[in-house]
Formats: sequence, C-alpha cells, structure tokens
Amino acid sequence: MFDIGMPELIVIFIVALLVLGPKKLPEVAKALGKGLGELKKSLQDVKESVEEEFKEATSDIREAVTDVKKQIESEVKDTGSALEEVKKQVESESEEINKTLESTAKEIEDQGEPGSEQTGKTSDDALKKQS
Repeated sequence: MFDIGMPELIVIFIVALLVLGPKKLPEVAKALGKGLGELKKSLQDVKESVEEEFKEATSDIREAVTDVKKQIESEVKDTGSALEEVKKQVESESEEINKTLESTAKEIEDQGEPGSEQTGKTSDDALKKQS
C-alpha cells in the first residue's frame, strides 16, 4: 500500500516506543487498529450502498428500455397491419382499373370494327409518311 518494508517498520516502531513509552504504545496501537477497522467497515458500507443504488438505477433503466421496446414492437405491428390494409386496397383498386381498361378496350374494338378499313388506311398513310 505505502511500500513500507521491514526496516522502515522497525524504525517507526522504535521511534514510537521512544516517543510514547512502553506503557502507552499498546494502547495507541489498539486504538489505531480499532480506527482502521472502523474506517474499513465504513468504506465497505459506502461501497455496498453505491452498488445497491447502481443496481436500482440500472433496473429502472432496463424497465424503461423494455417498455420502449414493447411500444416500438406494437407500433411496428400496427404499421404492418396498416400496410397490409393499404396493400389490399391497392390491389382492389388495381383490379378495378384493369377491369375498366379492359371494358374500355372492348368498347373501342367494338366501335372500331365497322370502320376498320378506315383505321387501316390511316396507319398505312402514317407509315408511308415516315419512310
């Protein structure tokens, strides 16, 4: 932790023994040990409370993300069903247009049959002019 080796510890112990004396040194060492133990316990409590808060925050975030995911999935399903409806409408409109075109084409053919010689001459004249 502090990179203190055995020689340094011996020097510190000798200085503490000279300064405090042989009667006070065990009391001070005991108090120092208790203080370090309480400090370690307090740090552990803080660490546990921070971890607990972090877990609660992440669980809240996960719940929010799950809710958003479900909402997006439902919107996608709704959009898919709406697209299916539009597709069906387009297909039905397309069928109606095809029927209308076919009936119009038949009407034109029916009207053009008696005068088909006229239309044939007109197209022959157009081809001659292009040559």
